[in-house]
Amino acid sequence: MGCAGSTQSQGEGSVKKIRKPKPWKHTQPITKAELMKLREEFWDTAPHYGGRKEIWDALRAAAEADISLAQAIVDSAGVIVQNNDLTVCYDERGAKYELPKYVLSEPTNMVEDN
Repeated sequence: MGCAGSTQSQGEGSVKKIRKPKPWKHTQPITKAELMKLREEFWDTAPHYGGRKEIWDALRAAAEADISLAQAIVDSAGVIVQNNDLTVCYDERGAKYELPKYVLSEPTNMVEDN
């Protein structure tokens, strides 16, 4: 009766190792400056959609850190990682946090700033 395709139990100790999202493309080529602006807008507005500010802060720190540090940040903040690329996470109260790929990695179609 469990979840289809899930053989692993989600009990304590089954910590997901986080990783960067798979390569992805933005809807149109984007510059580093445009990407940074998108990220800034997301982090400014995300906490208004619910969840706890300290979890959002931890997720931002993890998104901007290298992967081994990101793992330590989410572990110490008590973040429950649903997708191991951090696109879907929960806190211990069950609040859902969804992160767009553009805050987690750079698209494959990034272009130079003019």
